[in-house]
Amino acid sequence: MAESEIDEQIHAETLPEKADEHEQLDEENRLKPEYVASVIEALEEEDEGRAYDLVEPLHPADIADLLELLQPEQRHLLAAAITDLMSGEVISELNDYVRDDMIESLPASAVAGIAEQLDTDDAVQLIEDLDPRDQRAILAELDPENRAVIENALSYPEETAGRLMQRELVAVPEHLKVGDLIDFMRDQDDLPTEFWEVFIVDHRHRPVGACQLSWILRTPRHIPLTDVMQRDQTLIPVGMDQEEVALRFQKYALISAAVVDEGGRLVGQLTVDDIVHIISEEAGEDALLMSGAGEGDINEPIRDAYSARVRWLIANLGTALVASLIIAAFGAAIEQLVALAILMPVVASIGGNAGTQTMAVSVRALATNQLTKSNTRRILWREMRVAMLNGVTVAALIGIATAVIFSPMLGLVIATAVVINICTAGLAGVAVPVLFDRVGQDPAVASSVFVTMITDSMGFFAFLGLAVACGLAG
Repeated sequence: MAESEIDEQIHAETLPEKADEHEQLDEENRLKPEYVASVIEALEEEDEGRAYDLVEPLHPADIADLLELLQPEQRHLLAAAITDLMSGEVISELNDYVRDDMIESLPASAVAGIAEQLDTDDAVQLIEDLDPRDQRAILAELDPENRAVIENALSYPEETAGRLMQRELVAVPEHLKVGDLIDFMRDQDDLPTEFWEVFIVDHRHRPVGACQLSWILRTPRHIPLTDVMQRDQTLIPVGMDQEEVALRFQKYALISAAVVDEGGRLVGQLTVDDIVHIISEEAGEDALLMSGAGEGDINEPIRDAYSARVRWLIANLGTALVASLIIAAFGAAIEQLVALAILMPVVASIGGNAGTQTMAVSVRALATNQLTKSNTRRILWREMRVAMLNGVTVAALIGIATAVIFSPMLGLVIATAVVINICTAGLAGVAVPVLFDRVGQDPAVASSVFVTMITDSMGFFAFLGLAVACGLAG
């Protein structure tokens, strides 16, 4: 068949599916509200055939999105209507809370059947958050080989390379030639369906090199693999934290990487699609931790969301009392000069925003290894200089406005207080996350609560203290 005929055939086969997707997805590739409403209507009318026809053209990832948009009872109805479409791909794309809800409503044998369709890393993700009793029931339904692989993965700590890695890979001995490898891959039926490189191992199953498929296809058959393989590899220890794994993929522009155990033996691989999920997860997690919002998932149970957030609000209440005590100490001065009460929130707000800016930069730098023990002083001095420039600029604006509206002396006082508070914010925005990091805690964990306390307290103290010292009140 000519190449043009093949292209026309592919186009003809894929065109109807694209047309269907266009009807269900908007220009931002999200499910249209009217489409979701039509699925809900079919479920409410108990028209399973219509619901199936509406969902059938969707990509598995879009089916997962649809399930997440429905109420729990509607999800179960839809899952029952589209049983054969509820593939492992759909389940693996679901939000954690939605997936757990769906899995708990299925018998162990059905969950085991889904798990066996998945790569080991996705199967582990499917099972790992279930309670031990449900885990045991599902594992008992798996065939012995899959059960052993998943049990081994679950033995590693969460968010480590061992928990995340795929066991499906292609590894061959180093004595083979290119032609031998090609014949091996053609003859074997149990190879992974998708892979980008072949790992070359020695007699102890330790990786000694890797060959990309493109190299293999373009190399004559008689050439030994040792002549074309890349010997310098980025090997991932099985116990490495997922955040560090993501940094290595980013730093060395990896598509896949071998995972090795404590003895240096090849036990799995990580691929870039896994890393994309990790990067997205870590970025969102850091942003939520800085605000004290817990996991911040809209599908999280209300009780879990409450318990995650309320403890930081209580902590914030305690830190706010520090600022209140400072204000109380200058109560007499505030009574004499009402302008102080009017301008206090300005000083505190500007300092808080400046601290948040610096803190966000610091947390990101710590997460990406740009801020380490070797350059902490340099980064601190850099942020202090930025804070000084910001402080002088903002102080000039607020000082002039205050001098015009109230008095020149009060303008000078608030300008000085703003400079002091923004410089304090710059210091706290670096110091607080670094301190968390030094004591082995996540630097994003509610740093904003403590930075806000420092900037509010210093802002009030500097402004009110300078006002009293200059004889404006008190």
